[in-house]
Amino acid sequence: MRSSQHDLMWRQLLPKVRKHDEPLQVQLCTAFVTAMLDGRLPGGTRLPSSRDLAMLTGVSRNTAVLVYERLVAEGYVDSRPRDGFFVCGAITPTRNTCPPPEQTAQPPDWATRMHRPHTQVVFMDRPATWREVRYPFIYGQFDPRQFPLTQWRQCSRLALELKAVDRWWQEGENVGASQLIDQLIRRVLPRRGIAATHDQVLLTLGRQQSFYLLARLFARPGSVVGVEEPGFRDPRNAFAHDGAQIVSLPVDEHGLQISPALAACDYLYCTPGYQCPTGVTMSLGRRQALLDHAQVHDQVIFEDDDDPETEYDGRALPALKATDPAERVIYLSSLSKLLSPGLGIGFIVAPAPVIEQLRQLQRLMIRQIPGNNQITAALFIQQGHYDRLLQQAREKLQLRAAAMATALREVLPDAEFVMPSGGATLWLKLAGQHDLLSLYYAGLAKGVLFDPSSAFCAEPDTLPRPCLRLGFGSIAQELIAPGIRELGLVINAHAKRPAVVRG
Repeated sequence: MRSSQHDLMWRQLLPKVRKHDEPLQVQLCTAFVTAMLDGRLPGGTRLPSSRDLAMLTGVSRNTAVLVYERLVAEGYVDSRPRDGFFVCGAITPTRNTCPPPEQTAQPPDWATRMHRPHTQVVFMDRPATWREVRYPFIYGQFDPRQFPLTQWRQCSRLALELKAVDRWWQEGENVGASQLIDQLIRRVLPRRGIAATHDQVLLTLGRQQSFYLLARLFARPGSVVGVEEPGFRDPRNAFAHDGAQIVSLPVDEHGLQISPALAACDYLYCTPGYQCPTGVTMSLGRRQALLDHAQVHDQVIFEDDDDPETEYDGRALPALKATDPAERVIYLSSLSKLLSPGLGIGFIVAPAPVIEQLRQLQRLMIRQIPGNNQITAALFIQQGHYDRLLQQAREKLQLRAAAMATALREVLPDAEFVMPSGGATLWLKLAGQHDLLSLYYAGLAKGVLFDPSSAFCAEPDTLPRPCLRLGFGSIAQELIAPGIRELGLVINAHAKRPAVVRG
């Protein structure tokens, strides 16, 4: 007969499972194994019967039976006929066997030993609670409900077959001839107007690693790198880290301006497709002027194609690199933006000698991009799932952009914006004066999250008006209108009132 104290002990060790989390069987197996390895369930401990386990944790009897079958098969539990289930005596709890170090030893002076960046590094990270925010008008995240889980799972199963697993590890092989690079060359890059060979493409762990590798190869004290202002913080940080001089370059409604400051640059980082953060697409005339300028001044351009091929009508302009006859443009992009940020697959397209040097630099960090992800992504593209997902993304983003525009015109009629023709952001110019930092935190308190323009500006007073970047790639369409209404209330409540002059 069980006692209430006995039941309480098991409820503490095995908390009630969460229906919307991992599979119930996995949750219970993990809880048992954790308790065993922590030493809270020593070897020889009798476990509840499958009937009692089901009652204590709120799962079905069949699930409880499957849990024990799995634990027995993996050697964590002994099944004794007509006696029950017991923790296997061979399980060794994880313990730190080293005595604590003496506190009298002198640690190194880390401040003098560490190499520090030449300029202050400023990151634009999300708050830790962003997933709990009701109205996440942010960019760079994705809507997990739109992820093609069935198709990705099918490709993942194929990548787990024995022959495929044997190709995960590419040590000593021609990594440039990988299956994923082949698909990028055949199916992805041509849609951006780019023709490339295997020795001109490098896989990276997303755009972030691409920034770092390019900075390590090209940026050095004395070199001058131009970046857009307002613009993305991360490449600015990467190029400045080792002492390159960063020059801020203005942006207008046609994209990056051909300004006098541009002539002093050795390198230029820009986002011609959808400028970060304004969303402006660089015009054809400006693109040609930029390429001509780079030729005259012997400059190299780093083209970041952050959100490729999401032009709503499917007719995006070709990449800047596609119209670069002199090979002065180094192109970088990612599969992660469309699929999932957590996938971490990016790529760089550049002349073969540059790719070879980048590959050697990357080898100092990692041996290769995870082979299972490479093969899964290659199959996903090869079987047509990527193209279909891209079309669905365009359609959904267009509907969300329209909903965003309608709500903004109704709630904030004095604010200004240009209707997006692609991408997943809208650049909103506010009327009046606002303290963007206090506005940001006021919005967060009301469950509205956005990116203030100050997060993209390295220079003070860069913009004549306070602006917000509103992303709509990770928010459900039905939440857009109520979210904009809540944002409007916050903005109107925190607008700075002009001072009253008393006579």
